[in-house]
Amino acid sequence: MSKPRFVVDALTVGGIGPVDIAVNGGGCVGLSAPSGAGKTRLLRAMADLDAHAGECRLDGVRATDMPAPEWRRQVAFLAAESAWWADTPRAHFDRDCVSLLAALDLEPDLLDTPIGHLSSGQRQRMALVRTLAHIPAVLLLDEPTANLDGVNIERVERLIGDYRNTHDACCIWVSHDEAQLARVASSRLVLDARGQPVSTPCN
Repeated sequence: MSKPRFVVDALTVGGIGPVDIAVNGGGCVGLSAPSGAGKTRLLRAMADLDAHAGECRLDGVRATDMPAPEWRRQVAFLAAESAWWADTPRAHFDRDCVSLLAALDLEPDLLDTPIGHLSSGQRQRMALVRTLAHIPAVLLLDEPTANLDGVNIERVERLIGDYRNTHDACCIWVSHDEAQLARVASSRLVLDARGQPVSTPCN
């Protein structure tokens, strides 16, 4: 039996948890809970963006034993509404991303379009491209298709599935769409309204 690449051990943030997760390479845990239960806070804690108790490990290495910028590059949190610090998307990319753009039906000239002129769906897809371009080992996805129509939801699901398979990457995918989680997730973590786990995923 293969050893999990990404392990979350007794993670708590605020009153949420403790949560235990183990994800094999290529695996995807679907995370669902009522609104306000703390799904986003859990993802942020896994990315070491918020103070928390418990431990996260990637390929056996603890987050505390890795420089924070490197951990956050390897364990990438994609927010439902991503922040942009420059006027156009191009300034956020330091490597070629043409094939990723094409996979999500984004024209290369959009890289030079002011962020404010992009639709919410274009921004959401561009943020995913920005994340994947850094080749993380773990994707922490917070409602990554919330602003998309059916055709683009399918594109995103296919691209992330291909990425997981190609890079042996792990994924934790937050969604309110039960049908989507049934399509993309190999196991499930469900939280109740107080942020307590109802089930413990195992790939």
